[in-house]
Amino acid sequence: MNSFRSILAMSLLVLLTFSLSSCDVIGDIFKAGALTGVIGVVLIILLIWWILGKVRRR
Repeated sequence: MNSFRSILAMSLLVLLTFSLSSCDVIGDIFKAGALTGVIGVVLIILLIWWILGKVRRR
């Protein structure tokens, strides 16, 4: 069960990595403004931290 959750979490991260082109994301951040970019980066880091915490605890 633990390995299934790890595989699921890693699959989700890989899917997000390939679905978002870095050039598109950076362009959208510059269009939206610096504050929006900072908030977005912080939210993504917190999401990854939360997912890794859930995977490591079990």
